[in-house]
Amino acid sequence: MHTFERAGRPLHLALTERLRKRARKEGVWGGRELLGTLKNAAYGFDERNARSAGGRDGIFLLDRTFRPANAMMRKLFDQFLDRPDGAAGAIAASLHVAPAELLPVRLVSHHLRLLGVLARGEEGDWLVLVDCDRSE
Repeated sequence: MHTFERAGRPLHLALTERLRKRARKEGVWGGRELLGTLKNAAYGFDERNARSAGGRDGIFLLDRTFRPANAMMRKLFDQFLDRPDGAAGAIAASLHVAPAELLPVRLVSHHLRLLGVLARGEEGDWLVLVDCDRSE
């Protein structure tokens, strides 16, 4: 969709058909919430602040150890990464990385979270968005 650059490092943003369908179902496809959240990809991924401290916009890691499991975790892990249908594997193959190298992330704004995977590489990063979440 677009390439952002932060500190000399490119971040390529890709949207999947799966995201489009989920965003249409949530009523956010093409709306201000979605577009505002997509703009936050310009912040890039900062390894020093990889976890959200709350109240900040940007790209943050999700991990399986957070308890209790929330809606974002179920959507990204249970309904995407852990499914045997191979969608995550297909993304990994298209980015020329192993599926285990895909980092589960959320792209955060005040009103919406976009869920996806981040593939880090020497030439830059790829953020591939696959789902959305409006829960707080």
